[in-house]
Parts: sequence; structure tokens; C-alpha cells
Amino acid sequence: MNLLHLNDRPGAYPPSLYAADSPPPAARPPLRGEARADVAVIGAGYTGLSAALHLARRGLSVAVIEAQRVGFGASGRNGGQIGSGQRQEVDWLEAQLGRDTARRLWDLGEEAKALTRALAAEAGVPVRDGIAHACRSGAEVDHARHMADHLARHYGYDKVQPLDRDGLARALGSSAYAGGDLDRGAGHVQPLALTLGLARLAEAAGARIHEGSEVTGIDHAPHAGTPSTVRTAEGHVTADHVILACNGYLGRLDRDIAARVMPINNYIVATAPLGEAFPEILPDRIAAADTKFVVNYWRLDDRRRLIFGGGETATYRFPRDIEGVVRPHLLSVYPQLAEIPLTHAWGGTLAITMNRMPCFARPASNCLSASGYSGHGVAMATLAGRLMAEAVAGQAEGFDAMAAVPTRPFPGGAALRAPLLVAGMAWFGLRDRLGF
Repeated sequence: MNLLHLNDRPGAYPPSLYAADSPPPAARPPLRGEARADVAVIGAGYTGLSAALHLARRGLSVAVIEAQRVGFGASGRNGGQIGSGQRQEVDWLEAQLGRDTARRLWDLGEEAKALTRALAAEAGVPVRDGIAHACRSGAEVDHARHMADHLARHYGYDKVQPLDRDGLARALGSSAYAGGDLDRGAGHVQPLALTLGLARLAEAAGARIHEGSEVTGIDHAPHAGTPSTVRTAEGHVTADHVILACNGYLGRLDRDIAARVMPINNYIVATAPLGEAFPEILPDRIAAADTKFVVNYWRLDDRRRLIFGGGETATYRFPRDIEGVVRPHLLSVYPQLAEIPLTHAWGGTLAITMNRMPCFARPASNCLSASGYSGHGVAMATLAGRLMAEAVAGQAEGFDAMAAVPTRPFPGGAALRAPLLVAGMAWFGLRDRLGF
């Protein structure tokens, strides 16, 4: 099953609001014939483009090889939330890895957020502040309050404001939740605009981007000091280093990583502009996400169109009626929008790991990989690209800190990912509907 082609037309962006609002440039030429580069980067999303940008700014020659278009995958389709820290909260990190490691990982997460904001500003892409986290139970609200205090006391992060039921309802314009918090240090962005901006920066620094160039195989260097070859249908690149930046579209390029990183689909809709009819909805233009396993997440864009993601399906093929999948989740939060038309609906493929921490790995002596951001990828994928660029240059401390977090294979590895997806999404979807 090739997810690069299962749900999308070759060379075409999905029918998203982002693609409608950010018309991409003309397609870049595919890789043809023989090419040489210091580094071959496979994938032109946040990870690959950030790696290419930082490598090129160090003076290395970089060839980015993209099967479809820049930002075709999750980087151009997601909810645009720039979250704080790591995907797992610091209490989990402390329990699993110890306080010192937890602090190092938190700091890397904050570094990711700062880097993403800086690159967005350099590319002329605005970032809005604030993400609310909506809890479904009193126990979750208590935990959110505890974590806000814990971050302030032990991590010097005092930007999380606990909210009771009424406070969260005022922040969201919805009474669907028991309370939560507001992280004023987090933010949100138009994700495809950010990806296209990173591509412009990378090319300005000297990186070459080849679109429409699906990688068919990699001949890794037999030992350090010899080059690798990345092959496509029409050409190949010989490179001293290879970076895998494929996330949910890795396919068969590396089976060991594929056993640890599972693609899943998610779906988003956008409403018509709300105008002034619903002033209670996100009055401060923050973004929001809830605590379901299959997370609901949403924000308003600059035209006050609500962009709302959520809903699960048990196959890799997108449903025919994406609106029908997402609308019930949207109305569970905002029943007042029942008569508002949905103008866009699209799906996308992200990737998760068993422990919801990204998988950083060295598949070969001169190959690096980062993937499996588990819904926390806008910032972490951007940082991952820079960390891999630093590792190529011999400064691997940040990459090694992330790679030291263990990511176990899924039961059955890559061979059983599809049936595992069916069982897992059915189970966790049922838990969400029952309120567990």
C-alpha cells in the first residue's frame, strides 16, 4: 500500500483551505539523470526543508527529493498548532526518563517552538499566540492545574493559565468541557504557508528541490567515508549523507523505522466566514485542542473561518464524505454552527509512535531519520531538521538526546500496521465516545 498515491492525485495538493489560500509556485523540475550532493534529503515537509535550509546555510550542497509537491504531506495539511515542550507532558517524561532528561527534552521542545517562530517571521508568515487545552473530566482539569504549577515551579515556564469550566467556556465559546488551561506561549500558523516559506528560504540558501521524484530505493554506503545513492524512476543522487524526512510516507524505504512509526489519517473541515454572527467563538483568536485520544483541534483564520479537525476512520483510504466524518465532532463543541456551511474538507496522513515521542534514528552509518511526531510536529519537525543538519556537521548532541528516547516497534512491526490500525482506531474511537 503506497500512501503517496492512495488518496491523492499525482502532483496535486488536497482540496484544503490552505491550498486555496496559498497558491503554490509552479512545480519544480523532477530529478533526472545523475546528480551529486553533499546531502540528499528525502521529503519536502517541515523536517526535510528545515534540514536543507540549515545544511545549505552551513555551505553544504543539498538535494531535496520530493515524491509529490513541497508541503504535500502532513506539513501542508495539519491544524497549524505550535505546541510547547514535547508531545508527552513533563510528568510522563520524568517518570519514564528522570528529571534531568525530562528537563533536557522540555528545553529542546521550547527550542523547537522558538525556531519555528523565528523561521516563520523570516518567511513572512504570521503566528498567532495561545492554545487552550480542553479537558473532559474533573480529574483532567485537576491534572492540568497541577501541571501548570509544576511547569512554573520546576521548569521556569509560567505561561500556562489554569481555567475552570466557566473560564474555558469564555475562552472557547463552548460549554462542552469541564475546564482546562490556556498556554499563552504556544501559537498557531497557516501550515502550508509556513512550508512554502521554508522552501523559499532553503532555495535562497542554495538548496535544490526536486518535486515529482518518488524515491524507489536507497543504496546505503557500505561503510563510513563512502557515498550512498538515492534512486528515483528518472535519475539518482550520489551523496555523502542521506536524511529521511518522510514521516507517514516512509513506505518501504526503511523497514526498521516503519516498524516503529505508524501512519494514521486525520480529517479537517473549514466553515464559511463566521462574520460577526458568533462573537463568542474564540474571541481572542487562540487555537484549541481537547484531551480525546483522537484529538479534536480547531482555530479561526484571519477571515474568521473555523478550521476544525477530528474524527477517526479504520482504513488508510480517505472516506468519500469527510464532512460527514468531522461535522459531528464540530457540532459536539459548537452546536450553534449547525446551519453554517462547510466550504472545504480534506484528509491527511500523519504518523505516531507507541509512546507518542518522535523516533530519531541512524538507519545507516551516514543516514539520519526523524519521524513519528504524533500530532506535535509543526515545531518538533522543524527542530528535527536543524538537529539532523547539526549532526551531519558533527554536532550531534541535540539529535542524540532525542534518539536516546526509546521507541519500541509496534506489535507485529510494519507487516501488521494496517490491521493494528483498524483495531486501535475502533477501540480508541469507542473510548472517546464513551468519555473515557
